[in-house]
Amino acid sequence: MDPLVIGIAGGTGSGKTSVTNTILARLDSSRVAVIQHDSYYKDISEYGGRTAQEINFDHPDSLETDLLIRNVRELKERRAVDEPVYNFTSHRRLALTRRVDPRDIIIIDGILIFAERELRDLMDIRIFVDTDADERLIRRMRRDILERGRSVESVMDQYMRTVKPMHLEFVEPSKHWADIIIPRGAQNIVAIDMVVAKIGAMLHASAPEPAQASPAA
Repeated sequence: MDPLVIGIAGGTGSGKTSVTNTILARLDSSRVAVIQHDSYYKDISEYGGRTAQEINFDHPDSLETDLLIRNVRELKERRAVDEPVYNFTSHRRLALTRRVDPRDIIIIDGILIFAERELRDLMDIRIFVDTDADERLIRRMRRDILERGRSVESVMDQYMRTVKPMHLEFVEPSKHWADIIIPRGAQNIVAIDMVVAKIGAMLHASAPEPAQASPAA
């Protein structure tokens, strides 16, 4: 059976991870591999000495999407991959990696995963989590300040300088490629139940037919 590839996209702070975790809670987690586009951010050393304040981390070019595409193809071929580990405080790739084993279901989570045609064409189901912009901003501020050690001023400066413009240029238009749009994120239990039911139906349809017993002579 070919693995089922599911892409979950949406703007920063839209609740993609919460939707992913809610879907996982309704599936057999031993059959699911989750891979994060955020893990594929380029190391700051690749920017020729520019500081973090000078880099647009919200543009598709800031991510090594080619490597993610290769890794997804390898997972579809039932081969394990090594997902990078990125430190958002230092903006560096760590020496260690995270082993991702092939599973029947592969979930790709990321803001810009629908922006690259070659990547989205690998997906069987494309989900866009649609959340109010003000709520997304509040969530991003909470995350960046508490988890990534940033100041309120730096978060707001980045939001106005790159996050919002790149959302309007790349993320919002990518909604066009979604098969399913989930408003309100993980709070939309009806939509998530429908997604889980669809996943179950697609897995059942792709499962091999049981072998027929030979008739007695």
